[in-house]
Amino acid sequence: ILGDVVCGGFAQPIREGFAREIYLLCSGSFMSLYAANNIAKGIHRLARRGDTGLAGVIHNSASENEGERALLAEFAGALGSAVVGTVPRSAVIQACEVEGRTVLEHAPGTAEADVFRALAATVLDNDARVIPTPFEDVDVLEALYRHHMRTGVA
Repeated sequence: ILGDVVCGGFAQPIREGFAREIYLLCSGSFMSLYAANNIAKGIHRLARRGDTGLAGVIHNSASENEGERALLAEFAGALGSAVVGTVPRSAVIQACEVEGRTVLEHAPGTAEADVFRALAATVLDNDARVIPTPFEDVDVLEALYRHHMRTGVA
């Protein structure tokens, strides 16, 4: 997530037509959903001015919990989009972060590298772009999150 507010540094490339497809990278934590929703609000405002839109949500997995996937799928669907891929929580990815290298550079033969290759192929082949329908009321977003918490799936 670039940030929880759509600042000039984020908005300017959209205004200038340099961002045709925007992907939200989001985990199942409430603050991540909140930040992604705020960015979706900015995309909603700015997409009307040009040829840009939300191309999908990428699930940045915080756990192996299937409930997190369900929460992200419902969140993406509410925005009018879909989850296009999942980046797993992984010791390999964390080691690459420490080394300051990408997974493809540091661990090209791993399953994690295959995840990124598949995600890249998905992004290249994806032609879906929508003007998102973000949650305008944070209480509704909270209710979605709490529902998943109560059912034990978030």
